Amino acid sequence: MTKAFIVRPFGVKQNVDFERVDKELIQPALEQLNIIGTTTTAIVEQGNIREDMFELLLIADLVIADVSIHNANVFYELGIRHSLRDKKTFLIRCSKDEVPFDIKTDRYLSYQEDKPSMALGALVAGLKATLLTDKVDSPVFYMLPKLVAQDPEQFLALPPDFGEEVELARAGRQIGKLALLASEAEGFAWQIPAFRSVAEALYKLNDFEASGLYWEKVREAYSYDNEANDQLATIYQRLAENEIKKNPATGWELLTKSDQAVERLLINEEKFEIHKRAEIYSLMARNAKVKWVSSWRDAPDAEKKVKALQSPYLREAYEEYERAYNEDLNHFYSGINALGLLTVIICLAESLPDIWSLEFNTEEEAPQALKKYKARKQELQILVQASIESGKKRPQQNDKVKLWLSISEADLACLTLSKPLRVGALYQKVIQESNDLNFDAAKRQLLIYEQLNVQPENVKAALRAFLDAKIFEEQSKLYYILFTGHMIDQPNRVLPRFTPDKEGAVRIAIMDNVRREIEKITGPVKGIAGGACGGDILFHEVCAELGIATELFLALPREKFVVESVEFAGPQWIERFDELYKKLPRRVLSQTKDLPKWLQKRPGYTIWERNNLWMLNSALVCGGQNMTLLALWEGKGGDKPGGTRHMVKEAESRGSKTVVIDFNKIVPV
Repeated sequence: MTKAFIVRPFGVKQNVDFERVDKELIQPALEQLNIIGTTTTAIVEQGNIREDMFELLLIADLVIADVSIHNANVFYELGIRHSLRDKKTFLIRCSKDEVPFDIKTDRYLSYQEDKPSMALGALVAGLKATLLTDKVDSPVFYMLPKLVAQDPEQFLALPPDFGEEVELARAGRQIGKLALLASEAEGFAWQIPAFRSVAEALYKLNDFEASGLYWEKVREAYSYDNEANDQLATIYQRLAENEIKKNPATGWELLTKSDQAVERLLINEEKFEIHKRAEIYSLMARNAKVKWVSSWRDAPDAEKKVKALQSPYLREAYEEYERAYNEDLNHFYSGINALGLLTVIICLAESLPDIWSLEFNTEEEAPQALKKYKARKQELQILVQASIESGKKRPQQNDKVKLWLSISEADLACLTLSKPLRVGALYQKVIQESNDLNFDAAKRQLLIYEQLNVQPENVKAALRAFLDAKIFEEQSKLYYILFTGHMIDQPNRVLPRFTPDKEGAVRIAIMDNVRREIEKITGPVKGIAGGACGGDILFHEVCAELGIATELFLALPREKFVVESVEFAGPQWIERFDELYKKLPRRVLSQTKDLPKWLQKRPGYTIWERNNLWMLNSALVCGGQNMTLLALWEGKGGDKPGGTRHMVKEAESRGSKTVVIDFNKIVPV
């Protein structure tokens, strides 16, 4: 959420009621734009006002300054903002004192001191325009164009315990937990660094769609952020490769988004080192390559090679990869890709000479061009081999780079050797050493060669190495059924609800509803629920009867959880819980009921709300269309925070399908 800092006089000064101006003009404008506004009043009570004020002037997305009167504090704070940030400062005033000379040329919005609300529409429009533009509005930076504005993120460190939670969630492949952490970080001053951290973790887990969501949040704050645009260019390209097969229009839209991200990067092209420029040009090449493959992939087999050779994207992709490699000869990735596409051009031209000749004005030009391509292939082969060898000798190389060097060495052998056994052995070796490193790009490239009959024997041997390692296995998206519902009544409950005699009827109701859900689902299904006595345990038991795998989500470790949510119902429920605990995969949210330090300032938020959101985000990892919330609910609020009502409300706010088992209609059987 966008944050604003309001610099203004307080109380009534020179017959201007600045509290009224804030109430009738500034706050309504911020509310319309969904912006949180803060003044120094909010930090006076906390002490250390100067330090907090400096921080807010630096990190605020927007500063609104009322310069109606000659107020020393206002101009002092405005001067600090103008010297720290070059953009997103908006001036307002009524006609009281003359505007000081130093800001006389600045634009500002005028309001009537006795009717401030009359300017509301103009203020909303002005603030919206200010947030959308990257125009410099600080006179300091305008007059000193070589001065560099401060980067707020350099002064915003992630809380250590937040970073540790992100690291643990990534290590445990808990995509839902990462989504929870990102949502909890919203509203904090350090939310943008938090989004970066979560986005990077999701990318490493190959959840490109979710990663892109948080990189977009970063880019929303900083339109030309190099890291965000770099990642989004790659993410949209990866998503496009999959989507373009099923929905070409959506796939091309994603490719366009990738191109746009690259274009934003190129605005700062001259500021990058040569290796980074090579990376950017490679992104452009990859997009052209995806367009090339999509132009012939679905053609009949007899036409594939013709369409592949005729597509203008083939030469475009090759030339962009070569451009990247020429920028940095150590950038072996672009070199091997340029060599691969050049090999494709040569193979297609040799097998389809009549089609190849159509590209040229005279018959003599076609063989001459092919000869030049073959000569260039020999050059590239030598250069790429040298790049790989140089990379292998470079000190302090991380394991991921070493593996990509090895896969590039195998790719080079596939393109240049006539030894299928040697090629297969190289791929097999790197796959065994990969520790599950994602080699999707290498696999896709081999499948392209296979379809176009490029180096067929080598390609067959390489693909066999992937097949033997079962790398090609693709899993359907899981459909999640998330359960929430009432516990067995505690002995001292004033108004009985889930009495022990209703257990059988509740089991039947859960069974019927789960069956109805799975009848509509074609792919694999998984259940998620807590472990409380009553609905949670019954849900796990019912799913086991129906052959549905479930996962046990616990807010606390076993001993503490049993005391909180199982023990009061009697030893038989503890036994049933322990039976599930022993056989089901399980996840634990926290070691104590205390929230992490970084989260303790959030009002009205406890571990129980957090637990609900954790489970909900975990069930949404494959998208809302692949999830149902099954709620055993009487339609009222719970006995403690984070109950069934909270879960239902949160699920509905995310557009999740919710099926309510009306507890009011359940009678003992």
